[in-house]
Amino acid sequence: MTADTALAAAVERCAQEPIQVPGSIQPHGFLLVLDEQDLRVLQASENAEQWLGVPAQELVGHRFADVVSDSFDLRSHLQRLSIDEPFPFHIGDVSLRHGAPCNEALRLLAHRHDQVLIAEFEPFRQPAGLADQSDYYPLVRGFVSSLHNADTLEQLLHECVVQVKRITGFGRVKAYRFDAEGNGQVLAEQADEGYPRYLGLHFPAADIPRQARELYRVSRIRVIEDANYQASALLPALNPRTGKALDMSFAALRSVSPVHLQYMRNMGTLASMSLSIVVDGQLWGLISCHHAQPRPVEFRTRTACELLASVLSLQIETRESHANTSRLLELRQHIVSMISSMADHDSVSDGLRELPEVLLEFAGANGAAVISAERCDLIGQTPPAAQVNALVHWLGQRDGLTVFHTDNVRRDIDELPELAAHAGGVLAVAISQIHSHYLVWFRPEQVRTVQWAGRPDKQIGPQGALNPRHSFERWQEQISGYSQPWSPQILEGVLELRTSVLGIVLRKAEEMAQMANELRRSNKELEAFSYSVSHDLRAPLRHIAGYTELLGEIEGQHLSERGTRFLKHIEEAAHFAGSLVDNLLNFSQMGRSALRLADVDLNALVDTIRQELAPDYEGREIIWDIAPLPKVIADPAFINLALHNLIANAIKYTRGREPAHIEMRAYQHASETEISIRDNGVGFDMAYANKLFGVFQRLHRMEDFEGTGIGLASVRRIIERHDGRVWAEGQVDQGASFHFTLPRHPATT
Repeated sequence: MTADTALAAAVERCAQEPIQVPGSIQPHGFLLVLDEQDLRVLQASENAEQWLGVPAQELVGHRFADVVSDSFDLRSHLQRLSIDEPFPFHIGDVSLRHGAPCNEALRLLAHRHDQVLIAEFEPFRQPAGLADQSDYYPLVRGFVSSLHNADTLEQLLHECVVQVKRITGFGRVKAYRFDAEGNGQVLAEQADEGYPRYLGLHFPAADIPRQARELYRVSRIRVIEDANYQASALLPALNPRTGKALDMSFAALRSVSPVHLQYMRNMGTLASMSLSIVVDGQLWGLISCHHAQPRPVEFRTRTACELLASVLSLQIETRESHANTSRLLELRQHIVSMISSMADHDSVSDGLRELPEVLLEFAGANGAAVISAERCDLIGQTPPAAQVNALVHWLGQRDGLTVFHTDNVRRDIDELPELAAHAGGVLAVAISQIHSHYLVWFRPEQVRTVQWAGRPDKQIGPQGALNPRHSFERWQEQISGYSQPWSPQILEGVLELRTSVLGIVLRKAEEMAQMANELRRSNKELEAFSYSVSHDLRAPLRHIAGYTELLGEIEGQHLSERGTRFLKHIEEAAHFAGSLVDNLLNFSQMGRSALRLADVDLNALVDTIRQELAPDYEGREIIWDIAPLPKVIADPAFINLALHNLIANAIKYTRGREPAHIEMRAYQHASETEISIRDNGVGFDMAYANKLFGVFQRLHRMEDFEGTGIGLASVRRIIERHDGRVWAEGQVDQGASFHFTLPRHPATT
């Protein structure tokens, strides 16, 4: 076993120590375990003999009335005991039976727990702090009044520390707060001369094992009057009602771990009292009282200190609740701004990109990224885009992950070591339930120096047990790799933002679906209208062209030169209109005809088209650079028409180039085949690229380049009906390239 493994095992054994069932008590009082039904003794602490004069074993089975004076009626006093609360309650003062070695009255504390009634007896003692117990009420009242004058948390804790020290007379009283890792930092301290000071120092989380923290949370006070005490065992060892060791979580006399007692001695402390600060049901911090010599703490003193700690806890909870509410309101204002921007734009990403400052302020981050299917936008101080995309890929591999956050990238994302060089913390939220769309925020690493109260390292003893620390001298450590932690309010705000974004996306999707249905219906009506009009116009236009031609042949010699010219214009216009109607009819038929998919050899198709178009470029020099093209699965007639239009355009728009260059290439991608046709013709301005594939859209004058403006619209309709994509790139006088894709495995319908 390695040293690290042995240490980890020792720490785990310490954390598993059953401190709530020690089987013994501290000996400054004695304890009886009673059956509440008949009030008979089930267990007794071994030291009860020195108080009652009867061995503990012999007390078992006796009635409670046998050990106290006849004047004390336990049942009537138990009516004051709350049924719901398990905390020890002072139900009265009691004298022991006649003839007992102790003839003084004792305080009786009782509570119900672990299916039994636990009775604890403590002697009356003079308070060690203030001599006059009547001073407690004005002290507590004054403390409550002083809380309203405390502007900061440190002032609040200082007021409490001062009062607790005044009440108890302990040599040193300090208050510290736990951080997210469980380390405690001393924020307030009062100490007598000769006591080491710890103000501002940190105590490591390992000083308080997790089961001890849980006891601090549920039992708000713990007193150890003498760290050198000899524990008094319970007899018999097991609780007869459960068959297990008695759970003494709330017992005031509960014995404590020997490891902790050694820890106290190493610290030069022989007496201690701890008061829990519990906020929102969680252990927030502790008020810790130390004394160099054994020191009793009278019951009323403990009660007053408990009250102070409870008031302090409520005050801190109120302040933190107010601060959290203010922070959430601020976050929601940012959310409203972002939602408004998103609603005003076509996409969520566009809306967020409009408000970069709000996006950063929302999470208190230095950088952010908006990742959608099409792009990755970086805002502020972020890692390079390649690393952000790698992070998104890493996030996408974690199924069901909605929100991810870390304040130490190097520790929690070890698969991406380069990322830690640019960010200390990451917060990411998925804003799509289908796609890898994320909002990501980045915080820089914050190297800080921590002042510890002694080295936080743990040591293992000869028997493999954990040794408590011996040194509490100031020790400095530099902590790196961490960013400022993401607060719970920010995490809550991120979830609210995600819900809002999904709502906007859903609303936009519904609007788009409605628009798509309306557009689909309009398109069908338009196609039907176009088909009807085109079909009906073909005959009149052909008649016009035919009769114009006959008129020229029969009466041409009788017409003037001007009349002949007019007749020629009519004939040309009729032929053009006829071509336009034919093309429009073909275009409308594309949306009505079913696709008949088959294997299409693009090489053979291109050769055929070139032969058909040969008359159009007769006498011109064209350099054809056509790479081997693959077979695709498509409708042969439609793909033939699409390629025919694209190649014809390349021939037409390279007119005047000597020589003209026309290049065709194919690229195989994971799920689709891309075909490109590039030329060195007149090109076009990319600012108008979105108009290219529209019906009747032209970027060049009719006088320069003939055409009806339907060819590229037909190409787009054909390719989109094949579930493909089409786009174009160009520069004026530098040529153009047209691209379309076809699925490698098209869906069958």
